[in-house]
Amino acid sequence: MTASAPDPRLESLRGRLLPGAVRTVKVVGYDGADVLVRVVDAGEGASEIGRIPLHDVSMRRVEHPSELLAVGQEIEAEETGRWRGGQLHFSARACENPALRAFVLACEPGRVVTGTVAGVHNCGVFVHLDGEPEGLCTGFVRVPDLTWDWIEHPSEVVATGRRITAEVVNAETRTGQITVSLKALRKDPLVRFADQAGRILTGQVVRVVRFGVIVRLASEVVGFLHLSELSDVPVETPEQLVGEGELITVKVAEVDLQRHRVRLCAVGRAGGR
Repeated sequence: MTASAPDPRLESLRGRLLPGAVRTVKVVGYDGADVLVRVVDAGEGASEIGRIPLHDVSMRRVEHPSELLAVGQEIEAEETGRWRGGQLHFSARACENPALRAFVLACEPGRVVTGTVAGVHNCGVFVHLDGEPEGLCTGFVRVPDLTWDWIEHPSEVVATGRRITAEVVNAETRTGQITVSLKALRKDPLVRFADQAGRILTGQVVRVVRFGVIVRLASEVVGFLHLSELSDVPVETPEQLVGEGELITVKVAEVDLQRHRVRLCAVGRAGGR
């Protein structure tokens, strides 16, 4: 079997996330809210003009880049790629704090790090990573990276002040943020549950949603039972048939390891609809 060629769009996105080369550039003017720069270290006789978009000027909020950068000033900036017909773009904010940049670069994907939870929010968890520059909060855990289990809020997994160990997923010099994962250090529970396909199990309804119910089948394993499987009589909502906390007997129709999901069907039906 011949390996497929890499998706150029995915490769482009990956390139934008990876740290670029640091160059010395001189501010030569402004184009609206963007900064125009000349590459100083481009070589003898070269005078390529690049651009620093406003959002890449600084981690500090400014109305116009002239508040921070003056024409004729030389700074270090990170290459972020070529845009607008091939023009080279830079990020000054990626080099604004040398200590932060060095710390982020040291946190390569796959590295195991430790830290203290600084805040728990709907969007995810902020973490003070050990060794980060003082006064900053560099770590972040997305909700899907907290646990293999189904949860309604990150507070079910961690609390402010708790010590954690996690694996680095991505480290961005342009934002100074290091995305880490707790569940990456734990085995996928569906792997050991895969042999349950075709079996009849009793589980607890943990959530009733618009099109069905989520049923807990084992530790860190839940499955989805579609509304159409709950009754042969048409109903508008699952709440008419079952409530959260109730026990329900179901058949495991499919364990999809690639998509990390379990599909359930009603007992007595071969494979669901």
